[in-house]
Formats: sequence, structure tokens, C-alpha cells
Amino acid sequence: MYVCVCRAVTENEVHDCIAAGAKSAKQIRDTTGAGGDCARCVRKICAILKRSEELTTA
Repeated sequence: MYVCVCRAVTENEVHDCIAAGAKSAKQIRDTTGAGGDCARCVRKICAILKRSEELTTA
């Protein structure tokens, strides 16, 4: 599923960035470009980051 339609960034790409060490939406934007245009996807990216953080601390 696309997280960022503007830059055609998928949820898998976001997960890959997190697995590579990204801890913020800015780091994901710097790597993928997601959030760099209209920024509508930033909330979704933050939700994915939060979910990932909760899974690693559980």
C-alpha cells in the first residue's frame, strides 16, 4: 500500500527505513522523499513509527 502518493513510497519502503535505523519522519523523508511534497502522509509515517516502536519495546 502507498504511504506517500506524491513520491510513490510504499509501506514496505517505510518499514525498510525503520529496520535500517530511521527513528523519525524526517529521517524517512530524507531517505525516501515521503512527506516532502504535500505532507499528507506524515501522520501515517508517524503512526508506522509509533507502531514499530511499540513492537520493539514489548
